[in-house]
Amino acid sequence: MRIALFGTSADPPTAGHQKILRWLSEGYDRVAVWAADNPFKCHQTTLQHRAKMLQLLINDIHSPVHNIALEQDLSSLRTIETLEKAKFRWGEDTQFTLVIGSDLLCQLLRWYRAEELLQQVEVLVVPRPGYAIDQYTLQAIQNLGGKTAIASLTGIDVSSTAYREHGDTQALTPPIVAYIHQEHLYECQNATTRKYQLH
Repeated sequence: MRIALFGTSADPPTAGHQKILRWLSEGYDRVAVWAADNPFKCHQTTLQHRAKMLQLLINDIHSPVHNIALEQDLSSLRTIETLEKAKFRWGEDTQFTLVIGSDLLCQLLRWYRAEELLQQVEVLVVPRPGYAIDQYTLQAIQNLGGKTAIASLTGIDVSSTAYREHGDTQALTPPIVAYIHQEHLYECQNATTRKYQLH
């Protein structure tokens, strides 16, 4: 069995995440998704809210295969621990592919027990607009015995940051926008948006 492991900050999850998940579902037996705390980032919303938004995003994907699932218990600050949990659940013989955006590629070698991780998973890099794929890092991963592949998919030019900093709801799907308003998340962004609407 081939499983894609896709952890994301999801702060909030966007239409770009949804496009990636839909694409992964066509190429893997299972797509395991979870909201994660990235030690290299500051998060504006609790992990619990981000996981709920991810579930809404998955529910909104109309796939005939139904092989995308929120596996929030895989979430860990350390990806090697996530992999250990996945192996315990699905077995040592499962082929795991770690999916990351090209914006995270330069961080990968600084991750906890990175060399050990890279020898156990293939890394699939999804190109993101504005983040060139660093060939030096790809070569360094290969030098450590890791395998990399570049997804034949380019992420949509939207980001969670665009919403957090500018209140740009075009990046979000309607269920996510509704949840944010319902739970009063990202209050600063909502206030900013209202301010601009009043003038």
